[in-house]
Amino acid sequence: MKVIVVFASMTGNTEDMADAVAEGIRAEGAEAVLKNVLDANASELADYDAFVLGAYTWGDGELPDEFLDFYEELDDLDLSGKQAAVFGSADSSYPEFGKAVDVLEEKLEELGTVLVSKGLKVELGPSEQEKAVCRELGKQVVLAAAGVK
Repeated sequence: MKVIVVFASMTGNTEDMADAVAEGIRAEGAEAVLKNVLDANASELADYDAFVLGAYTWGDGELPDEFLDFYEELDDLDLSGKQAAVFGSADSSYPEFGKAVDVLEEKLEELGTVLVSKGLKVELGPSEQEKAVCRELGKQVVLAAAGVK
């Protein structure tokens, strides 16, 4: 089984989360492919058994600029029934905590994706405990894609 993790990270916080998600994917025996969103095309999602998207929230609740093209490309895909999850780092000093995660989840639901978990949001950088939660998210995606409840 192959799972792709596509992420955007400015400070390294979301990348740390992506690394932990990938560890969880590998712990379940699946292949994890990590890609910065700048090096990925949304069309690649079709080549994987499942996928995970990670984005930090920018400004007052926007997707990061580097995620915009990928986000728009999603509209051209049929993701019906595809297993997925979303995560991201956020900052509670802004009015919309982790809104980028919500924006991605809404888009994926519109496209018929099966979200295996509620979006995972972490305040700034992930603690060791939060990295463990990220690893669990990776495991959940693999188990869901394998049809294990």
